[in-house]
Amino acid sequence: MGRKEQNSGEPRKHDPSFKGPILNRSCTDILCCIIFMLALLGYIAVGVLAWSQGDPKKAIYPTNSHGKLCGLAGTLLEEKPLVFYFNIIKCASPLMLLELQCPTTQICVKECPKRFMTLVHAKMSNGEDYEYYRTFCKAGLTKDMSVTEILKSGLCPTMLIPSIPFTNRCFPDPGLSEGIFAMGNNSSIDDGSGKIRDAREVLADVKNASVLIEARQVAMKVFEDYSKSWYWILIGLSIAVLTSLLLIVLLRFLAGIMVWVMVIMVILVLGYGIVHCYMEYTAAIQKNADLTLQDLGIVPNPEVYLQVPQTWLAFMIILAIVEVIIILLLIFLRKRIVIAIALLKEASRAIGYIMSSLFYPLFTFVLLAIVIAFWAVTAVFLSTSKEAVYKVSSETTCEHLSKTCDPTNYTKTDLYTECPDSECLFAFYGGETIYHKYLIVLQFYNVFLFFWCVNFVMALGQMTLAGAFASYYWATVKPDDMPTFPILSSLGRCLRYHTGTLAFGSLILAIIQLVRVILEYLDHKLKGKTHAAVKFVLCCLKCCFWCLEKCIKFLNRNAYIMVAIYGKNFCTSAKDAFFLLLRNMVRVMVVDKVTDFLLFLCKLLIVALVGIVAFFFFSSRIEGAPAPHLHFLWVQILTVVVGTYLISHGFFSVYEMCVDTLFLCFLEDLERNDGSEERPYMMPESLRKALNKKNKETAE
Repeated sequence: MGRKEQNSGEPRKHDPSFKGPILNRSCTDILCCIIFMLALLGYIAVGVLAWSQGDPKKAIYPTNSHGKLCGLAGTLLEEKPLVFYFNIIKCASPLMLLELQCPTTQICVKECPKRFMTLVHAKMSNGEDYEYYRTFCKAGLTKDMSVTEILKSGLCPTMLIPSIPFTNRCFPDPGLSEGIFAMGNNSSIDDGSGKIRDAREVLADVKNASVLIEARQVAMKVFEDYSKSWYWILIGLSIAVLTSLLLIVLLRFLAGIMVWVMVIMVILVLGYGIVHCYMEYTAAIQKNADLTLQDLGIVPNPEVYLQVPQTWLAFMIILAIVEVIIILLLIFLRKRIVIAIALLKEASRAIGYIMSSLFYPLFTFVLLAIVIAFWAVTAVFLSTSKEAVYKVSSETTCEHLSKTCDPTNYTKTDLYTECPDSECLFAFYGGETIYHKYLIVLQFYNVFLFFWCVNFVMALGQMTLAGAFASYYWATVKPDDMPTFPILSSLGRCLRYHTGTLAFGSLILAIIQLVRVILEYLDHKLKGKTHAAVKFVLCCLKCCFWCLEKCIKFLNRNAYIMVAIYGKNFCTSAKDAFFLLLRNMVRVMVVDKVTDFLLFLCKLLIVALVGIVAFFFFSSRIEGAPAPHLHFLWVQILTVVVGTYLISHGFFSVYEMCVDTLFLCFLEDLERNDGSEERPYMMPESLRKALNKKNKETAE
């Protein structure tokens, strides 16, 4: 026994003066508090610097080859909001498309080309077609110039391709075949580099460049669906809010009955899902028995996969596995569920006394919104605070290719003399000043402080709720011995005494998350360039840091509970919480996790109910329901399901924090007291019955 106590710490001893969260406490982790305040001041300074140097218009408006913003009000290009690419074939690289900057001439235009036309054809017509073609050429073009002179000077594109605007850029229209072969099936055109190619080959290259454009069109259709159904989605999310509140109220008065009813309903809902998938599977076999997922490949519209029998078979197997796992867990943990129900009952009573705790997540949400908004705005201003950088671009071989240049007098420089076919085009935003050289450091600082502040806000919420619920557990007479405003009292203690502790715990978590981001970045950069051993090491590191983050989150959560009760520093509280849980490992692994499992079933039930209603509504299976006509049914259903889960998680996160706090207090109660007159248990009667514990007064 001595060795066990030495390894897991000494149990708590009875203290007759202990009445809950300590009132007379002092500031903890002061050094970390000072560092956090200085870091916040530096963060504000970075934001001010970014706002003074940045120009968000660079992120909103597209840029032509001379670094001018297209469509910017008050400029000569105000009426030309779109960018047109001379040679869209060079934009076939996905990286180029993502950066929206291709190594070809780009000009600002009023509208995108509406029809296919070659420069040779336009020059031969010398009429309206040529005038139309000239709107897509650079300044300096004259009627006397030949096709060869125009192409050599780079004043016009070789051809115009029917295009559609997206994000203020002209991208090829996927339906190109009708226009491009209007010139004749045997048309041959110049591809822009002096090489004559068949029109069919050019069409193939253009379609390769348009692979990602199809995905962009899917995104546009999704946006259109949202514009038609956003109010129905809000109604669905409102139903999720009301369902969550209703379930919490029912748990308040009928926790035991509701838990078992909820478990049975989850089993029934999953059973219905299995039956429905089987019915869809049999219907799909009758219609498309020979169709397989291998035949479809990758399709932009996910609804096509619902026509494949394999899809419904996979859904049915997954639901059946989940059903079996839940039933087996319930069978083996049925005795521990009784204790978990007692904890849920007590958590319901605590929340009933502290109803304001249900609305505390709104305060956390507001703080998180402020942090995210500050980070996003600062990141945008930092990324747009660079100067325009121009580089040499040429269709032919040139030794000065990709060198920086000045577009104002480029034709008079030695670079142009040695490479007469080259141009000085806008490449990206950069710079050589000290500010620009350390810009990546500022972005790194912005991301790190973002992680730190987000974790700080989450930690503040956990410690505040823990302090309020601990005051409930240790109150001899409820609610007389509780503070008048438990949430406000706990929040005041956290901010006044434990800001440094919150900063310390969130700092550790922020460092781990930043390391994970760096590992993901390295994995992305080294993809396809590293040895298998390096990939294995990176994979192991990512897995280890993922596990470490989960462990630190668990430890921090319990450390904050101990801080809220005893007011000690982070390290001492983390050690006390760890040893307390270690001394009660069986109860932690069974009772606490069973309670978490039951709360997860609550969220799963709400998500399943709202998701089924959304599916029947948007698929027009409810008679008389004014369902909108949508391109992609799954987008709206998935939005409602994800939103419902987040809403239910927000409400039940308060429940989870209450259960964790009461559970730690319950473990402390078992160590401090033994049920005698001098050391009576503070736990409620329901928990004492579940554990076969009695106070002496009750026994008599």
